[in-house]
Amino acid sequence: MYALPEKLRDLTPYDPITGSYALRCDANESCLPLPAEWQEEIALAARQLSYNRYPDPYATELCRAFADYYGIPVGSVTAANGSDELLALLTSCFLNAGDKLLTLTPEFSMYRFYAGLYEDKSVVEEKSTSLSIDPDAVIRRCREEKAQMLLFSNPCNPTSLGLKREAVRRIVEETDALVVLDEAYMDFWDQSLLEEASSYDNLVILRTASKAVGLASLRLGFAVSNERITRALQSAKSPYNVNGLSQAIGAAVYRHKTLLRQRTEYLIRCREDLQQKLDGLTVFSKVYPSVTNFVYAETPLAKQLHQALLDRSIAVRLMGNALRITAAEPEDNTRIAAAIEEFEKEETL
Repeated sequence: MYALPEKLRDLTPYDPITGSYALRCDANESCLPLPAEWQEEIALAARQLSYNRYPDPYATELCRAFADYYGIPVGSVTAANGSDELLALLTSCFLNAGDKLLTLTPEFSMYRFYAGLYEDKSVVEEKSTSLSIDPDAVIRRCREEKAQMLLFSNPCNPTSLGLKREAVRRIVEETDALVVLDEAYMDFWDQSLLEEASSYDNLVILRTASKAVGLASLRLGFAVSNERITRALQSAKSPYNVNGLSQAIGAAVYRHKTLLRQRTEYLIRCREDLQQKLDGLTVFSKVYPSVTNFVYAETPLAKQLHQALLDRSIAVRLMGNALRITAAEPEDNTRIAAAIEEFEKEETL
């Protein structure tokens, strides 16, 4: 009888919150629907596709629009079916058997998931009690472990905190490891190394269209790196990894540079509004200063508050003794805060 490999036996499918909720603030998606004029362009692009043909294997127009939006060389860009495909490629193809991957904690859970799936030797560095990254500790641990890859997010999911570019630059320059820097939330901050990525021989920066760009449904991810690493990524990926519809829609949206940046600035204001509202609530022992589109707040009543919000048709992410709440538009942020205040009153009765 066939037996599953041991690494698969105890795995369970990814289990996000499902069901219908009036407010979905659990997955860090953009709260903004696409403008009507963009949707008209998308409909036109959909009608013009040759559905019986394979898509462009290099997603040329999409990569060109992405590179133009960020002001980087198009030759440094690899497009993928979401950042998850890139994480899988990097942890499976850029590490040999027995190589070590250094990750941090708390961090995005999928990093260690892929490390385990591809049987990398995973080493975890604990962050400080303030949940910040200590560059000296990371550099030291990389050297001690002789890690071949360092993988972390900046700004961080789930903590919402960011590490200034000078500190990240020092980590890249003072380690021999391949540094995979996940900048999924960097559209909401100004400390990116994206423009410098192609100048380093050991840096890959990941970006996504699922957050500020508002195209989570399309599953578009990008890697930015030097020519040698870019060629290796494009050689290792599957030939037609980004479908034609996602390529066409993504390219159309990235070409709307001015409006896309205005929408990102509005999302930052939405997060600032949510942060201000949560700062005044007594149920939280600490609300972290966010540089993302979500707020991370600790409370000893996290599980109870999470359920109370679900009961009020508000979905947020439960993370141990904390909640991660995606910013919504101001009127919806007010609704979230009011629901939490109701919970506080109930707890004091």
